[in-house]
Amino acid sequence: MGLLDALLGNASEIDISEVADELSPIIGDTESIQQVFKVVRDMYVFTNKRLILIDKQGITGRKVDYHSIPYRAITQFKIETAGHFDLDAELKIWISGQDNPIGKELKKHAVVGIQKP
Repeated sequence: MGLLDALLGNASEIDISEVADELSPIIGDTESIQQVFKVVRDMYVFTNKRLILIDKQGITGRKVDYHSIPYRAITQFKIETAGHFDLDAELKIWISGQDNPIGKELKKHAVVGIQKP
């Protein structure tokens, strides 16, 4: 991922081996990482069992918010792609038992390359 892409917030797929050690404490014994996307410091981790949203906060990034969403709990999702004048894309995920979706803003072309895990 280039510095300019990082500053603009574009998501890029990163090699699983780059984050395997960092994610090992939260990955189960029968779970495997399928794909990882990174936006500046935040990550979207797709495993064979769940989606993990990782939000690194603060200046140092020492405070980290992990949101684990089992695939069976996802009732629907919506991706609104960016237009010519609107540079942002948006991902919304509805989880069973919750009225409001989880929303994540992405930059233009961020949703390209997401494959079914």
